[in-house]
Amino acid sequence: MDHTHLGRSGLTVSRLCLGTMNFGPQTTEDDAHAIMDAAHDHEVNFFDTANVYGWRKGEGWTEQIIGRWFATGGGRRERTVLATKLYGSMSDWPNDTFLSKRNIVRACEGSLRRLQTEWIDLYQMHHVDRDTPWDEIWEAMETLVAQGKVLYVGSSNHAGWHIVAAQEAARRRHFTGLVSEQSLYNLLDRTVELEVLPACQAYGVGVIPWSPLAQGLLAGILRKEHEGRSATDRVRRRFERHRDQIERYEALCDELGHDPAHVGLAWLCHQPAVTAPIIGPRTTEQFTTALDALAIDLDDDALARLDEIFPGPGGPAPEAYAW
Repeated sequence: MDHTHLGRSGLTVSRLCLGTMNFGPQTTEDDAHAIMDAAHDHEVNFFDTANVYGWRKGEGWTEQIIGRWFATGGGRRERTVLATKLYGSMSDWPNDTFLSKRNIVRACEGSLRRLQTEWIDLYQMHHVDRDTPWDEIWEAMETLVAQGKVLYVGSSNHAGWHIVAAQEAARRRHFTGLVSEQSLYNLLDRTVELEVLPACQAYGVGVIPWSPLAQGLLAGILRKEHEGRSATDRVRRRFERHRDQIERYEALCDELGHDPAHVGLAWLCHQPAVTAPIIGPRTTEQFTTALDALAIDLDDDALARLDEIFPGPGGPAPEAYAW
């Protein structure tokens, strides 16, 4: 397993991040524990979760599953770079949502309790809060860092100008600010290349792509169709809009001799701003097969052909749309 620094920080993380969103709703606790053990066996040390995962409001079901895994000991917590997120509603009361200082502090306490840990390595804002000023957000995060409850802070689903505003506010406070941004990024969804990726590179913020395979569209959906496996209506509709591109993509993957899912992950690992794509396996087998992506070295010709199939926005702004 290759490892790298998370953004400009000194924190070392694996080039793939284990996403845990399936733990609970789709993956049993025993299977989730087996997947996390397999991750450590393969030196994947970077795990991502969120307080709302499990989708039972207020319960933090997925965090609880991870916490019980940590509680089994064996150095599991010490070997894990643990990332969790806050923002989503944890109750019907108005202050248990978003990024007020009150919610940041209380949400952190709740995650620490469910995760059965004394610290969170990477505490991420799951979405931008347009109603809370950055000085208030940073005051809360500074408090948690000073207390040793949080070590690093990251964002998720933030625009490029949000990242700039966050970092400039942190600079004024002599605070580190963001070390990572978790964004939707894959061969089909390349909007972040316009503003988000350039901002992250300028500020030394590591990019953690979520949905790296576009909900399965880049994971060999044509092959699965031929095998009689079905997709959700939403995925099916999007597939029909992009059928020509996906047909060309899977043909290229066949030519390269690699599984489409592995090519999609490998492409992200070749992007300069990317620290670690998030993989969200439901089974141990899905986890271990995803590791094959790290062995793929895409040459300039393969990267150019992928750009031809999935052209993206045309590069960073403003060059993408200005003379």
